[in-house]
Amino acid sequence: MKVKDKVCVVTGAAGGIGEAIARRYAREGAKGVVVADMDADRLEKVAKDIGGLAVAGDIGRESEVKRLIAEAEKKYGPVDVFFSNAGIGRGGHEDASDKDWADSWAIHVMAHVYAARALVPGMLERKSGYLLNTASAAGLLASMGSAPYGVTKHAGVALAEHLSIQYGDRGIAVSVLCPQAVDTNMLRMAGSTAASVDGVLNTDAVAQTVIEAMDEERFLILTHPEVKDYMARKLDRDRWLRGMRRLRDKTGEGQGKRA
Repeated sequence: MKVKDKVCVVTGAAGGIGEAIARRYAREGAKGVVVADMDADRLEKVAKDIGGLAVAGDIGRESEVKRLIAEAEKKYGPVDVFFSNAGIGRGGHEDASDKDWADSWAIHVMAHVYAARALVPGMLERKSGYLLNTASAAGLLASMGSAPYGVTKHAGVALAEHLSIQYGDRGIAVSVLCPQAVDTNMLRMAGSTAASVDGVLNTDAVAQTVIEAMDEERFLILTHPEVKDYMARKLDRDRWLRGMRRLRDKTGEGQGKRA
């Protein structure tokens, strides 16, 4: 799908990958770009810069996702592209707090569910639409420093697969973005991680990859091609797990109080 003349919604757009994608959609000639995030001030600046619409809110709540879509449709018409990109980074293992688990599940999984619930019927009727969800390479491989992050990102990938199976031959394209290290606030707060081993990309490079993948309607969007090789190694699960333990010991990532 070409973005030109399309109505695009991007969540998590006050910075990072979401902001870069929103700006790129505008440059590609989108009919309208709607940006969503909880940082209202920063969001308004992004929207002003690209001539778009800012809708601040918590996309971990279904009522807020419905409101976001309603505001987008009121301003520009039916949503063609919904880039469900917002994410959070919470550390810890199985002992992470219930709130950290619940927040991660709400943002990384249910936000995608809420968007699909609201948009799929209209997209099926029009026989056209694009659902693009951000997961992570951690959703294909592992996240040693955060069980809530890694587990919910795996679920996000599985949901995208389900949506593609159900609707991919009925006019709705589905993609899942699975980057490794990208120069965002989340990475800076996390510090040095194993995800950086293959290099840290800037957000504009990620946006370019997304546009290319959307043109091809490619399901799996990998910013770091090495991830495909890691996925192949993971087929021998026991060997892969032993290797991950060695990497854990080498980097010290995620050990914390359990070291």
